[in-house]
Amino acid sequence: MKIRVLGCSGAEFPHHNTPGFLLDEEILFDAGSLTNALSEDEQWKLHTIFITHAHLDHIKGIPFLADNLITRNKGHKVNVMSIPPVIKTIRENLFNGNVWPDFTILPDPCNGVLQYTRLREGKPITIRDYRITPYRVNHSVPATGYLVEDRHKKRFFYSGDTGPTEATWRKIGNRQIHCLIIEVSFPDNMKDTALMTGHLTAGLLKEEVSKIRLMPERIYITHTKPQYAKVIRKELKNLKMKNMSILRDGEIIRV
Repeated sequence: MKIRVLGCSGAEFPHHNTPGFLLDEEILFDAGSLTNALSEDEQWKLHTIFITHAHLDHIKGIPFLADNLITRNKGHKVNVMSIPPVIKTIRENLFNGNVWPDFTILPDPCNGVLQYTRLREGKPITIRDYRITPYRVNHSVPATGYLVEDRHKKRFFYSGDTGPTEATWRKIGNRQIHCLIIEVSFPDNMKDTALMTGHLTAGLLKEEVSKIRLMPERIYITHTKPQYAKVIRKELKNLKMKNMSILRDGEIIRV
């Protein structure tokens, strides 16, 4: 599996892209960075976008992708997938004809460039050679992470935005995670803010990892706030976890 990091920032600052993880050039996990990171030809390779939750920094690329697709007008469609509350929010508050056109009925009601697929928590679907399962995580709005497994039983789990959670790791069970992409948004001295908003600090991350039955082979940190990047980096280093690193925009992960 090849994962291209289009963006991994917890805030939009110059030279910091918001979350987007591109699997094998065709499947995207979150769409905070999309049209600003992919060429037109690369955008046309996309066929599926999995969304963790409906906060703007995770969905804002979809409207511009839809606009680019319909402008070119060659019948290409993209399927937006998530759990029902996330799809409902996107449909009612983004593609509602006011904030942005409803691209599920454009260029015509039978031929929209966007489609929605509602996923059931814990129920896997198969796309290409991948088995992808949504697992609910603990955030301030309905949110899900995704466990992705290929035909060789290699797995990565992308948490999206999450605070402390036990149910997620319990449901994943004894399956080995070869690559864990998990957020750390705030420094430890903002633990109360992290807990209130459904995020992690370095200290909270350590507690989360201890709940996972089999230690992930690699841990990649995403969604750090650029304002606190130096402090978070130092606190993560103090955890002395040799299999952990902080992601950078443009990085390639191979699982």
